[in-house]
Amino acid sequence: MKFIYPAVFRPLPDGSYEGFFPDLAGCISHGETLEEAVDNANEAARDWLSLEMTEDEPLLPGVTDFSDLCLRENEIVRNICVTIRLTDGWDE
Repeated sequence: MKFIYPAVFRPLPDGSYEGFFPDLAGCISHGETLEEAVDNANEAARDWLSLEMTEDEPLLPGVTDFSDLCLRENEIVRNICVTIRLTDGWDE
């Protein structure tokens, strides 16, 4: 199953980037470059969603529309697509 959530990235004073998901509480990432922060965000979202999917009745959050995001100066939004296997042995 594929999930797509927006992630917001902002540059830090040291030149690295941090990212967070407005819809996934506490799901954050960091990277020395924007590309690295995006890759790390993909892994963080996969871990966050995988934990949620282990619940008996997973309650996944809705997806915020880009137009509803309140961005600060220099913040960048990227859609992060995560594929989660729901059944063992299923090949993509």
